[in-house]
Amino acid sequence: MKRITRLLPIIVASFLLVQCTDKREESKTGGEKKAVVKREKANITFRFDSTKNLIDTLKKNKDIARLVAAVNRTDYRHLLNMDSIVVPNDLSKTVENYLPFPLQVPYLKDIDKIVYFSYPSQSFAAYEFGELVYTGQTNMGSKAHPTPAQLYFTNWKAEETVSTFNDEWELRWNFNIENKEGIGWHQYELPGYPASHSCLRMTERDAKYMYEWAPQWKLKGTDNVLAKGIPAIVFGSYNFDGPKPWLQLTANPRALDISAADVEKETAAYINDILKEQQNRLGQTAAN
Repeated sequence: MKRITRLLPIIVASFLLVQCTDKREESKTGGEKKAVVKREKANITFRFDSTKNLIDTLKKNKDIARLVAAVNRTDYRHLLNMDSIVVPNDLSKTVENYLPFPLQVPYLKDIDKIVYFSYPSQSFAAYEFGELVYTGQTNMGSKAHPTPAQLYFTNWKAEETVSTFNDEWELRWNFNIENKEGIGWHQYELPGYPASHSCLRMTERDAKYMYEWAPQWKLKGTDNVLAKGIPAIVFGSYNFDGPKPWLQLTANPRALDISAADVEKETAAYINDILKEQQNRLGQTAAN
């Protein structure tokens, strides 16, 4: 009996592993296969609250402050200066549970890396083979300088640079996606609404992660592009004259949800270009 007792945890663990892995499906690109485990979001509800009521918690617990800032599409400094904010009633989950992008998009199973920026929800998401690997808040182009909704590809990056619009604007962890227009994602202040000059603002934490995660283009010399970087899709529109969209979450926690079908729809028009450029990029990488 003692031997059976010792083996029981192993048997139970094996059963649980099967319960998780029986929902797997395989994705592949370039002959490589990647196992996918089905994940589900937690059911989160939201409320309005006064920042004053939460100020001690926000100052003492940076993890909670980071989640609340993401929900309000702002950064830590601006969050502390807001009067009324949207607060999750459960603050124990990871950030993807509070933001709208789906955890999995089967349509993307053959795309090694791709990033999306949603104008309506002011959030972004990075996927590998259809699996969400990173997500966060963003503040995109203002009403006067909107970010064009279209397909981009990553180009060059720089840990520190200055804006092409105003040389007094210092940009950290900048990743260019439109060279002629100077559009890219980078760290900059997030006031909690679209406020940039067409760029895609992020917190420093998020911008640094994305800086390391995405590959640059491949050049021959200084201006001959051998291969583009990874695809980045900006989609949707923002009602600049209406209330902030995330305020709806208190009445309907799913108000901003983006489904896998939504992502597929936004991608389908570009899929041939995306796969063509991916094949070229992987070919160039293999050749080097």
